[in-house]
Amino acid sequence: MAFAANLTVSATVWDNNLIYNAEEVNGVKIAETVYKKDGNTLTNYMKYNYKYNENNQMTENMSQKWNSRKNCWENDLCIRYIYDSKSVTTEYYKWNARKNDFILIPEMTVTMDR
Repeated sequence: MAFAANLTVSATVWDNNLIYNAEEVNGVKIAETVYKKDGNTLTNYMKYNYKYNENNQMTENMSQKWNSRKNCWENDLCIRYIYDSKSVTTEYYKWNARKNDFILIPEMTVTMDR
């Protein structure tokens, strides 16, 4: 089985202090890193990773925050999308470091008609 991919990396300034660096494969955004700009210096701020189903519908959006004390990315939030023929359900999960897992926040779950 052969896998062909076209990786595109681009940086965009949306805000005076934030720089967005997106990664795409075959025209689909798979990741984005956000940097804070301070003068001529860029520092890590947020990172997003995206997953899609076979119909190119986003199924997961996972965000991480930069921990400057530990010098590493730390999980923050995961949003999962569940599609059926008539609706899409959005579930929000918050990272729980003690459990080392994302925990569902049921009161934030939303189902909308498509």
